[in-house]
Amino acid sequence: MGNKSLKMQKNSNRLIAILILVIMASIGHTCKKADDNVYKYQLKFITEEFKPFNYTEDGNLTGLAPELLKNICSVLNIPENTEVLDWNNGYEQVQNDPNTVLFSTVLNSERRDLFKWAGPYASLDWLFYSASLKKVELSSLDDAKKVARIGVITDYSIEQYLVGKGFTNLVNCADNKDAFGKLLSGEIDLFPSDRITAEAALNLLGKSIYDVTDELTIRTDLVYFAFNKSIPDEVVADFQNAIDELKSNGILKSLYQKYMQSPDAPGILQLYTEQYPPLTFLNSFGEITGFGTDIVREIMKRNGTFYDIKLSLWSNGYEMALNNPNFCLFTMDRTDLRKDLFKWVGPIGTNTTYFYTRAGSGITITSLDDAKKLESVGTVNSWFSDQHLRSLGFTNLVSDGSPAVMTKMLVSGEIDAFVCTSVTFPEILKDAGYQYSMVSPAFALMSSDYYIAFSNNTPDSVVKQWQDALDATKKDGTYQAIYSKWLK
Repeated sequence: MGNKSLKMQKNSNRLIAILILVIMASIGHTCKKADDNVYKYQLKFITEEFKPFNYTEDGNLTGLAPELLKNICSVLNIPENTEVLDWNNGYEQVQNDPNTVLFSTVLNSERRDLFKWAGPYASLDWLFYSASLKKVELSSLDDAKKVARIGVITDYSIEQYLVGKGFTNLVNCADNKDAFGKLLSGEIDLFPSDRITAEAALNLLGKSIYDVTDELTIRTDLVYFAFNKSIPDEVVADFQNAIDELKSNGILKSLYQKYMQSPDAPGILQLYTEQYPPLTFLNSFGEITGFGTDIVREIMKRNGTFYDIKLSLWSNGYEMALNNPNFCLFTMDRTDLRKDLFKWVGPIGTNTTYFYTRAGSGITITSLDDAKKLESVGTVNSWFSDQHLRSLGFTNLVSDGSPAVMTKMLVSGEIDAFVCTSVTFPEILKDAGYQYSMVSPAFALMSSDYYIAFSNNTPDSVVKQWQDALDATKKDGTYQAIYSKWLK
């Protein structure tokens, strides 16, 4: 081979070497870029078969939560690594394995400190179901305690709730299908479930929702992703931000309509109230209305935001406000016992709380000592008056979650007195079919201001925005107009 050819070959080899280096550098850069895009923390997701939240269909995991997770993982560039386990194993594993996330998980007082949380992305209305051919009449939780057998699934939030409420008539079931099978066969008398889960379980049994009857709404729970506590806060915050974005852009709402058959996906802020006329109540048209409701809606209008308002038993709403972030509950009396438990917007009004007795009963109350000597004093669970009387050492209290139940007990003579506020008791009596003349305000317990309450982990900026809007309604006369509409 000649010198010229050798020189050309050397140049060619040099060019090839340079080209290889360029390609390798390019490949190395691409790999490094891919590595940079991979999320900073590896996660393993755990779920269960719980239609419509998460379930397997044609070999693929689907449902509200898996579809939402796909969107979150796409935003954050997290590999989807999901394992389907039975609830008990998954619940235990996520407490022990440092990189695990469990869904769909209800946040309640028993679990609040066991995990870190991102959500909520769904709500669950728990109802007691009976077999339609074997109906069970219920008006309160106390009625349910008298039933022979109530089916539950171990470690489900509703089982934990019922145990905490003192239920001793609980029967363990393997899963929802097993429970509804036992309900229809008469092996249990009641089973707590939400409607969509009930429909899914009944369909597996070849039955329909019309084979069972909902007897009583027990509570509402909010559903989250639950993170092992060792997972960094910034990871949970990234998930929360992604969920909030999916709420804002309508993707969660679309998924909710598809899987939950409802338009009521949770917003970034949760708003709850109770049946407490004339402050807040459900009218004959099925609309939530009242003085407090009008005030809250006016505040939202001025702030350019709108969130759905949901009605709940007070005891349930109060517990959710203690446990859930970004939660608003109205109206609530601000007392010494509560002042550090919540953030406050208000006041929006003042009322007086009385010991009411039945007219003509001959019962006289001139002091707290007189009230302590009565055989029974009725209160409503989680109302400020119930908490206050317990702190004063009252041992004769008879309580229920429904003011209508306590009103009936007072009028029928089952209790000696009922503690209620002057602003709402006339409406409670009217709704129960009684006249105000049938009772007497025997002794004033206290006067207090009532407010809009926010959970303590709601941002201060949100609370300030609401307070500023309320102050503006008072300055321009809107507040007085709303007050006159309902309370004068």
